[in-house]
Amino acid sequence: MFGFLKEKLKKAVKSISEKFEEKKEVVEKPVEQIEVLEVKPAEEVKAPEVKEEIEETKVEREAAPEIKPEVEVKPEVEKVKPVEEVKEVPKIEEEPEEKKGFFKKIVERVVKKVVEKKLTEQDVMPILNELETGLIEADVAYEVAEKIKNDLKNSLVDKPIKRGKDKEVVLESLRNSLLDILTVPEVDLKEMVKNKKPVVLLFLGFNGSGKTTGLAKVGKWLIDNGYSCCFAAADTFRAGSEEQLEIHAKNIGVNLIKHQYGADPAAVAFDAIAHAKANGIDFVLIDSAGRAHTNRNLMDQMKKIIKVNNPDLKILVIDSMTGNDAVLQARTFNEVGIDGVIFTKVDVNEKGGAILSVTHELKKPILFLGIGQKYEEFEKFEMNKFIDNLLK
Repeated sequence: MFGFLKEKLKKAVKSISEKFEEKKEVVEKPVEQIEVLEVKPAEEVKAPEVKEEIEETKVEREAAPEIKPEVEVKPEVEKVKPVEEVKEVPKIEEEPEEKKGFFKKIVERVVKKVVEKKLTEQDVMPILNELETGLIEADVAYEVAEKIKNDLKNSLVDKPIKRGKDKEVVLESLRNSLLDILTVPEVDLKEMVKNKKPVVLLFLGFNGSGKTTGLAKVGKWLIDNGYSCCFAAADTFRAGSEEQLEIHAKNIGVNLIKHQYGADPAAVAFDAIAHAKANGIDFVLIDSAGRAHTNRNLMDQMKKIIKVNNPDLKILVIDSMTGNDAVLQARTFNEVGIDGVIFTKVDVNEKGGAILSVTHELKKPILFLGIGQKYEEFEKFEMNKFIDNLLK
């Protein structure tokens, strides 16, 4: 699942980490040169001081004969000895420690700069451009791929990164970018039912998206979690749609409210909500006809269902194999205000970029993922689990 997208992200992380390794090899060499250069000035400092003092002594000796030529020269010669004693002062423990500490501090600062490697824009842009292309191939919309590329650029270029932490930093930068895309207001069905009964869910989607099966799987998930529900067969347009939903209703043990084909779908939904209120049912799940944005009659019909029944959630069901068309579908159906999304056929999707694209487009949560044909092959979408799966 999502193998293609995972491979593209993995390749980018590896390439950027290798760039860090190249930087490490280049910057490590100057450390030895700096340590050698710092030692030389330390020795040269002493020589001028001694020379100056000796020159001063010579001047005093030349001047001495005018004052006391016989006696004063000898004591002055003896005064040179303290200069030699000054040379021995570094043997005292305190001064060498201070000088060593000073040079050590300089070296540590240099080493720190060497350890904290930096990448330039020239280093990373070829890799990030390749990543952007790979993301687009994995069904990530262009604007989303561009955002991820720029996020990584801002996180990595000219930023100090300690040796051995390069891969960790790249992965963390990717994680933060993905989190920024997927962090949207949450929808909690269990919390909603505490405040209102019944909670009305309207399922919308393109033709063949797996909308009816997705609805049935949500019904099974609700029953497994201790809630009651009923189905409304508001797809009175497509032949065989009511029979298909009726089979699902029998399989999971819920009531189905239906009218004849060609009936007003808004009226079917209204009757299902009335049935739920009368029987204390927690959720009403309304099926609707699959439609394209070009079919204005069906789009107007959907608006009427919403106006008459005021559903609590309008859930868009998208086939994850749709690819980049998923964004177009999301944009089209958001004309009526989408509240959440279900992706079907995720188990056979090697790309998975549509999940990122649709979330970025709608700023609404992914509620569930369909990962197989069976009712139980259906799981609640967990953002951190999804990201971990991509980056592991």
